[in-house]
Amino acid sequence: MGIERITFTGHDGATLAARLDMPDGPHLATALFAHCFTCSKDIPAAKRISARLAGMGIAVMRFDFTGLGHSDGEFENTTFTSNVDDLLLAAKHLDSIDMAPTLLIGHSLGGAAILKAAPRIDSAKAVVTIGAPFDPGHVTHNFNDALTEIQAKGVGEVMLGGRPVRIGRDFVDDVAAENLVDSIRNLNKSLLVLHAPLDDTVSIDNAAQIFQHAKHPKSFVTLCHADHLVTRPEDAEYVATVIAGWASKDLDLRPPAPPIGAPEGVVRVTEADPDGFLQDINSGPHHHVQADEPLAYGGTNRGMSPYGLLSSGLGACTSMTIRMYARRKKWPLTRVWVDVTHNAMHAQDAGGPSKIDQFNREIHLEGELDEAQRQRLLEIADKCPVHKTLESGAEIKTVLAD
Repeated sequence: MGIERITFTGHDGATLAARLDMPDGPHLATALFAHCFTCSKDIPAAKRISARLAGMGIAVMRFDFTGLGHSDGEFENTTFTSNVDDLLLAAKHLDSIDMAPTLLIGHSLGGAAILKAAPRIDSAKAVVTIGAPFDPGHVTHNFNDALTEIQAKGVGEVMLGGRPVRIGRDFVDDVAAENLVDSIRNLNKSLLVLHAPLDDTVSIDNAAQIFQHAKHPKSFVTLCHADHLVTRPEDAEYVATVIAGWASKDLDLRPPAPPIGAPEGVVRVTEADPDGFLQDINSGPHHHVQADEPLAYGGTNRGMSPYGLLSSGLGACTSMTIRMYARRKKWPLTRVWVDVTHNAMHAQDAGGPSKIDQFNREIHLEGELDEAQRQRLLEIADKCPVHKTLESGAEIKTVLAD
């Protein structure tokens, strides 16, 4: 995955900083991501969700609103309405580089802003909210006693996320007057509402109200055990997986044409965690798995090991081959499963260098099969193409990409 640093002009002429997470492989769709209130484009949840979606072929633009992160301007002079305007300008910028967003994602107050902006972004086909408030004015509950100072002086300092943030009176008045009902009812796009039941910042009642006022098609998925900021990596990965799977029905995620000589397409393996061993594995845009190493080997144990994947390929091919033969013969095979184990032996233990790796298959067959049929299916297992490849060996050609 590549990350491009770009800038565009915000609502008041300030230069806004953005990141564009680009897929390593084919670019199948583009998403615009709006982060939570006073956060930045680089909060862990935004980075992880964007990276995972990029690994699935969806480019993601995330940016700092005016006065936040690396963007110019003064945050105390912004409002909810100006944030919406920044979103519209971000979508316009993507359109100008032939990447008009078809997917809109908003987290927390960014979700409310996405709901407000979505009806005015014609290219968008699907909208996702994560922990979004139904009433944008909900955010002022975090201001505590500062509201009096803000109203009296026009600006006040609020502690948010352990740091001081200056909030202007215009923001408070604007967000208090906002009503999203009409925007939600007039989305004219598919809506996915994601919310954590344990969210103690924006209660799940907000998700219920958003869902209630939205028209179909709409979906509601609860994020069990997640917090408001989706801080756990596994929760962010789950969110991205759900979004990609859900959005595929609205977005044109057609697989690219396979290169010559690779009729089954390309399997792309991308490092997902440079501090560990987690890998994203994509076979086209519709099939995604992870590879990792156990904790004992420095990994995070969030996917099968490379040899586990190799064993699974052998087991899957064996089971398919047996089923195909039994089906053709019309034999009463009701169920088949294959247990595969792998032993990596030292050459001296194997009696020579030719047999270092050993795969052990235990084949289970169910059904009213006679002994001759069972033995024949055992023989057929050895005709599995992956079995033949492992036994005969394969030539591996490796080159450096330009």
